[in-house]
Amino acid sequence: MLEVRDELAVTAPLADAAEWTSEAAWSLYRLPFNDLLFEAQTIHRRHFDPNRVQLSKLLNIKTGGCPEDCGYCSQSSHHSTGLAASKLMEVEKVVAEARKAKAGGATRYCMGAAWRNPKPRDMDAIVEMVGAVKALGLETCMTLGMLDRDQSDRLSAAGLDYYNHNIDTSARYYPQVISTRNFADRLDTLENVRQSGMKVCCGGILGMGEEEADRVEMLVTLANLAEPPESVPINMLIPIAGTPLAKAEPIAPIEFVRIVALARIMMPKSYVRLSAGRSAMTDEMQALCFFAGANSIFVGDTLLTAGNPEDEADRKLFRRLGLQAL
Repeated sequence: MLEVRDELAVTAPLADAAEWTSEAAWSLYRLPFNDLLFEAQTIHRRHFDPNRVQLSKLLNIKTGGCPEDCGYCSQSSHHSTGLAASKLMEVEKVVAEARKAKAGGATRYCMGAAWRNPKPRDMDAIVEMVGAVKALGLETCMTLGMLDRDQSDRLSAAGLDYYNHNIDTSARYYPQVISTRNFADRLDTLENVRQSGMKVCCGGILGMGEEEADRVEMLVTLANLAEPPESVPINMLIPIAGTPLAKAEPIAPIEFVRIVALARIMMPKSYVRLSAGRSAMTDEMQALCFFAGANSIFVGDTLLTAGNPEDEADRKLFRRLGLQAL
């Protein structure tokens, strides 16, 4: 006769812990895979409909020419990726694309610019974009690099709902990926965003040569912010020719799913977004991620400068899994 296991009950209170320790997070991460997924799915169901997934659309409103040297990025001016720099997109074009995204089922619209930080000459257009997209009834999100407090205040006053600024990896491994800014700079921008009254979208990238412990530490950092991010994108590195990480060893699928599950347990009320890298994932891997607590994806066949599953592929997967768009 099978016996019902009750050991997992002791981990449930950790989801509401005031502060996560590295030891507590690591012990959860190393649970037997089935136990970890069971715990993550149990917590997920307390806060979300397990069969609803948020659809977000990401538009690159300014491509290439970024002065940062992020080792994974095709848009860095330090790397020879063949990507030409562009000017900031016209407001009318951004709004037209937002209308298409809403018609396609997206409820959150994210706009990204390849900048170290916005220049004063660009802020008026950025503010206009926020107001126009929000007027369509979409949640608004932007990622524009680092922000000072005045900039974050302007974006908040314009009605920006979310600001994305990923910490990418652990504080220990961060210098191996980026040298043009430091980990504390990332945290400063997140604090400015929060103090301005906006919601935070912040996660990281897996498969950049980091150790498993670095991935866990990244989540410990996020969960221990004064307020955890309301949105946590988990990206799988897309190797780009011409970047320093072009030949990085791919992350094992089960290790990736473990991080998704851990993010769900440690930040139970956050949206956990399955972000870059889905084109390289099998349907089965994505299904495991949804079971582990991922409940948001980017739709559309382009994600900034990289590929993303086509809409029909996502619709087919949703039908197979019985998922519905949120």
